[in-house]
Order: sequence, then C-alpha cells, then structure tokens
Amino acid sequence: MQAGEDRYGRNGNSRWARAIDKRSQRRVRWAVLLATLATVAVTAVSAQAASGGASSVAYGGAGSDIAFSPMQTAGATWYGPGFYGHQTACGQVLRPATIGVAHRSLPCGTTVKFAYHGHYLITKVIDRGPYTKGNSWDLTNGAREALRFEGSGQVHYAVALSYARH
Repeated sequence: MQAGEDRYGRNGNSRWARAIDKRSQRRVRWAVLLATLATVAVTAVSAQAASGGASSVAYGGAGSDIAFSPMQTAGATWYGPGFYGHQTACGQVLRPATIGVAHRSLPCGTTVKFAYHGHYLITKVIDRGPYTKGNSWDLTNGAREALRFEGSGQVHYAVALSYARH
C-alpha cells in the first residue's frame, strides 16, 4: 500500500472518498439538529413544570396556530414577592417561576401574546389585577423575566380571538 491509499488501493482524493465524507458530514449535521431539538423540548417541559403548568412560553413564531387580535399597547407592571405561596384568583399557587398575567376583566385562562423590546411571550390570564392606576396588566415574575421587562412600562399585547372583544 502506498501513502494516501486505502486498503483497496484507492486514492483518498477519489469521488468515492468525497462521497463518504459528505455522508459523514450529513450524519453529524442531523445528530446536532436532533440534539438541539431534544434540548429545546426538555427545556420547554421543565419550564412548564417549574411554572406549575401555568402557561406555555413561545418566542417569535411559536403558537402560530392561535389567532390573535391586532396588537395594542397598554401599561404594565409586575408582581410576585409577598404573594408567593398564595393562590391566584384563578386557583393556582403563585411561585417565582410561574408564568402568567393578571387582568381585571378577561376570563381566567384567556390566552394573550405580549411583545416588549423584541421579546415575545404567549401566556394565560391567571389572576386579577393590576391594582395600580393607569395599568392594564400585571406580569408575574416568570413572565417579566421571559420578556426582560423591568419595573413598569408600556407593552404590546394581543388577545386570542376566541376571547377578543369587538
């Protein structure tokens, strides 16, 4: 056997060798893709378990099977400390990782999409509030972290069409 030849006497630069390299690269790409998808799935399941199943989090285009009203803007604050361990108005125990929102009049379980500085969240109404003047939404700490929302301010929101008021 000469240098650069395989055990069948083929040169390493042959089409056959390049085809095997391409197949190996494809296998590696598929393995990386599947590992990434598995990581995302495990993260989503653990996030839902940590939030007590309060909601599903979706960034960007996820949740596209839900039709929403046009985006609107309203004031929002966040709440949590001092209420952890207590039941929300919708019967759920509030924890630091719970993802949900409070609204004065939308029914419990109403799906709402939020946008704040390029971050998106699809969640459900789990409580009543806010109790501060000039705000329409109270975000839980988990929702606040998902949106990277600090303090109080304006958020964009859209209500799922099955609950939207016309």
